[in-house]
Amino acid sequence: MVRTDALPVPTRADLVAEDRESLIGPLDTIGIDVYGVNDLSLETQVDPSGRISMPLVGLIDVRGKTSVEVAQYIESALLKYIRKPQVAVNIRNSVSQVVTVDGSVVEPGLYPVTNQMTLVRAIASAKGLSQFGKEEEVVVLRTVNGQRMAGLYNLGAIRRGVYADPAIYANDVVVVGDSASRRLFSSFISLAPILTAPLVILLQN
Repeated sequence: MVRTDALPVPTRADLVAEDRESLIGPLDTIGIDVYGVNDLSLETQVDPSGRISMPLVGLIDVRGKTSVEVAQYIESALLKYIRKPQVAVNIRNSVSQVVTVDGSVVEPGLYPVTNQMTLVRAIASAKGLSQFGKEEEVVVLRTVNGQRMAGLYNLGAIRRGVYADPAIYANDVVVVGDSASRRLFSSFISLAPILTAPLVILLQN
């Protein structure tokens, strides 16, 4: 077990799931613009193996590459046909760069990761903590160089500015803990109509 003050930043390989630079992945949709040559400009979806096909260039492996890297590759390939080609590549829709938000949140699921994604924003994407969510027990799971790591965070402390809101990266898993005492209290409240005496419950943190 390794204990550090903060989780390490994942490597590029960690950001590409098998199946902040934004990396292109399988099933993403990208736009390719070749300035002055409209016939070569296109919008295409990356296939499951991480490749696209382009006239004059052929198959291109774009998985794990940035838009700039793909544009530079296409420019080099087009030098045979076009003098000083200028290419721009943009990610139009990304489905490969996501974070999983699970546990006691209102809407668990997969959410797109942007360059500005943080823990608080990831929780907000899932519509916040559920009724029984425990803000002091939020775990971030991450793989760095093939090694699984976990960080425990307190949302309340982050919101109070005690420490910085940590960055969230593609393939991270955020899990919000459940407050058993709050759930127990809610269960008792649901039975209130049949109770014949006052009910006092001491909630533990």
